[in-house]
Amino acid sequence: MNQLLRQDLNKVDAFLQEVKDYSVSFLSGLDALPVKAASATFERLELPRKGMGAKNALLQFRERYGRHLAGNSGPRNWGFVTGGATVPAIAGDWLTAVFDMNAADKDTAPLQIETETIAMLRQLFGLPDAFSGCFVTGATMANFAGLAIARQWLGNQLGVDVAQEGMAALANARIISCIPHSSTVKSLAMLGFGRNAILKLSSLPEREAIDIDVLEAYLKAHKGTPLIVVASAGTVNTVDFDDLAAIARLKETYGFWLHIDAAFGAFAACVPAYRHLLNGWEAADSITIDAHKWLNVPYDAAMIFTRHPQLQLDTFKNAGAAYLGDPAKDFKYSNYTPENSRRLRALPAWYSLVAYGADVYADIVNNNIQLARQLGTLIEENDAFRLLAPVRLCVVCFTLNVADEEKQAATDALLKVLDDGGKVMLTSTVYQGVPAIRAALVNWRTTAQDLAIVWEEIKQQVATLMVK
Repeated sequence: MNQLLRQDLNKVDAFLQEVKDYSVSFLSGLDALPVKAASATFERLELPRKGMGAKNALLQFRERYGRHLAGNSGPRNWGFVTGGATVPAIAGDWLTAVFDMNAADKDTAPLQIETETIAMLRQLFGLPDAFSGCFVTGATMANFAGLAIARQWLGNQLGVDVAQEGMAALANARIISCIPHSSTVKSLAMLGFGRNAILKLSSLPEREAIDIDVLEAYLKAHKGTPLIVVASAGTVNTVDFDDLAAIARLKETYGFWLHIDAAFGAFAACVPAYRHLLNGWEAADSITIDAHKWLNVPYDAAMIFTRHPQLQLDTFKNAGAAYLGDPAKDFKYSNYTPENSRRLRALPAWYSLVAYGADVYADIVNNNIQLARQLGTLIEENDAFRLLAPVRLCVVCFTLNVADEEKQAATDALLKVLDDGGKVMLTSTVYQGVPAIRAALVNWRTTAQDLAIVWEEIKQQVATLMVK
């Protein structure tokens, strides 16, 4: 063994203690860190001929990058829909790296951990046992996987094995939606449908939910044509939900493939008062749910649920690789997901679910919703702002009360000073043609004190900008 490798192996205990101490120090100061790091430039580090060992590499990292780290996983990152890892989730992620198991194989422990975690998630969301599930890297890959299985189904309806023969028979395929997430459109590009394959039907007035009458009219006009419908269970701007129960009834008549993007909206199932928003989703053929959002586990964890494991196998199986075994005989997750090599990304979720159970997740979701609603009320009561949509769950979409021609510049200016201040991160958007700002609350650490800090900061910065 190389001398440097042996040296690190012999001192693994002391080194991991240093990593632990550094980790605890970072987490202890998370609330005080700027939510968004300031831009910085670095002189490129060249590959060393002789390495410096694990301890010195940690020191080099701290000196080079430590002061530039931001509190992205903290309680006031309200920009992207990003949860922060809970304590047991961090433990699960750390141990995932320690064990370094390939969760693609049929080894007993990884297989049992993932199937057990998926079963607990089905219980958390109230999904029927008819749904099988597996972990993928994120919501984009979950949408990709769900639509890939839908593509295989679409080919079967036309007498074509798309996984075997390719996309030629599906050149004129149409995917129906209303307000699809950008990752859905991206997935259609990657799958060979093309971005233009998606047909966006009109929404209900002042909503981000599909007009069911328009959808039904389209289905009637194309009866007998195999179609994929992508429904939203929680849009990015306003957390609006398509009428999933009505879409499920149409599915009984028209037999389309129903894919539901419930990346974070699925967690409405955790709280009885909001569970009705998901009525009908049990009829879906495939469902995307993202764990790094409201499940509050580290990035690189989402789930694809489907009722069609055989289609999933037909789509993703490894064919003609003897060393990987026979897909028809040996169950391996690598035959049901895009990745062959898979880290044990179910373990952080397993730790969190076992540590906290359904009640704690109900508390996390309900707390974020209540705080978001309080922010919405504060915005409605202040003449400097205009709330653009009701606060349905955890996202607040608003704009500044300035002339229309000034809105874009004003919202951009506010977001910049908020970023520079470091107390909160929000993101820009456009809602029904209006330049807007969105605040998304899904972090388990977020409290009423954070809301007070953010609201005071927003008011002060707006007052300063108005004076200028």
